[in-house]
Amino acid sequence: MDDRQRMKILVVDDEKDIREGCVRVLRRLDCEVSMAANGHEALELLGREFFDVLLLDLKMPGIDGMDVLREIQQQERDILVIVITGFATVETAIEAMKQGAYDFIPKPFDPAQLRIVVERALDKIRLIHETEQLALERSRTLADLGTEKSRISAIVESLPTGVAVTDKNGTVVLMNPSFKLLVGLAPETAPGADIATYIEDPVLCDMVRRTARGDNGGAADLFTHELSIGGEKYLIARGRPVQAETGECIGTVVTLGDITSIKLLDQLKSEFVAKVSHELRSPLSTIHEQLGAVLRDMAEENDDNEDQYILSRAKEKTGGLIALIGDLLDLSRIESGGVTHNIQPIRLENLLASIVDFMQSRAAAREQRLSLELGTGPFPELTADPLALESIFGNLVANALQYTGNGGSVVVRADMEDGFFRVSVADTGFGVAEQHREKIFEKFFRVKDENTRFITGTGLGLPIVKGLVEQMGGTIDLASQPGKGSTFTVRLPAPRNV
Repeated sequence: MDDRQRMKILVVDDEKDIREGCVRVLRRLDCEVSMAANGHEALELLGREFFDVLLLDLKMPGIDGMDVLREIQQQERDILVIVITGFATVETAIEAMKQGAYDFIPKPFDPAQLRIVVERALDKIRLIHETEQLALERSRTLADLGTEKSRISAIVESLPTGVAVTDKNGTVVLMNPSFKLLVGLAPETAPGADIATYIEDPVLCDMVRRTARGDNGGAADLFTHELSIGGEKYLIARGRPVQAETGECIGTVVTLGDITSIKLLDQLKSEFVAKVSHELRSPLSTIHEQLGAVLRDMAEENDDNEDQYILSRAKEKTGGLIALIGDLLDLSRIESGGVTHNIQPIRLENLLASIVDFMQSRAAAREQRLSLELGTGPFPELTADPLALESIFGNLVANALQYTGNGGSVVVRADMEDGFFRVSVADTGFGVAEQHREKIFEKFFRVKDENTRFITGTGLGLPIVKGLVEQMGGTIDLASQPGKGSTFTVRLPAPRNV
């Protein structure tokens, strides 16, 4: 590997032992590794040389890691930053990611952990370089292709991504070898049959046919769908319409990519979170209960002192940790498909009424008005998991009450619309600014401003709601205006005979 191909890494840490230890490990990866003892030295080196990867300690005297990260982002440097820190809280990691960091590794770490994180970054850089090189080579080749169909076909045949093209009826007219390999077809399999002949996924096949007919809104409509092949291979399919010069939809082009390794990594992550959460919940619950018992004894003795306040705060914090663990376990079950299994007929209007009744005491404590409005006509029975529905609408109503000031109102409305149950939870609360609406369903994201800074929470309630709604085949939308309130609308499919 020549100097041009070797990756260059800069290690920035004010602890000499960590710097030198990182250098010893990373040089075994056949990389050029440099060191800096502080942020000032790092910026000087970055000004003179190009580095592919920056291992950056957040806590340093003088110019700290976040300052260096901001300077890199302002200069639009093409460098992957891996944060190394002894303060690896969720908020620290999220803030670093928001500032543009690629990944983070907490201290103390062993050589194997360091190698895994850095090798992942190096692999990404290599893929970017290979993609750029392929794009450059393809642009040179495409310039000479003109209208030679045989040469265009050769390019499609050699693509590592699976490609299939259908006509407007959903009949496959072209598929490359990568497509056949990914879906498990024999190499000699010929096109000419309906898409369902080659892919046993009714949802994807229906998407392809509707897109080919132009039922999805035109050429700008790109669909994405995940599917499983044989229960062991996971693919992601992306498709868009093929249009004639007149603008008429004449077919669909579908690309397939293998995401098995990503799915397995997600599964391992979920299993890890679930295991750690289970191990933590029991001792935390015991501590929480014991603190409550001590506080009750102190209250009976009228022992009103600073110790009682400290214990009350400790009990409050352990309660918050127990709630976080519960939310993490719920998310883990959602991601592993371990929820919405207790399917039974449910009267949605009765379930909503019970949730509203249960929440009335919470609303009354803040002089808020909580009401339920049902559309005209009887509701059909909804076949679903009642616990999942209670989690969805209980979370939405609790959020609405929490983010609405004293004296405000929350209205739950339910009706039928185009074969869907539509339930909206509207409040007169603080609202969500436009720049936060796309992130509101992300894990751990919480809006922080003057109105919400005293409101506690895990930032997992809405991701849990979204995960449950999507598992039930529904959608959730947000409409909001700062200072005037928010409306969350859930649509769930009704029985087909409705």
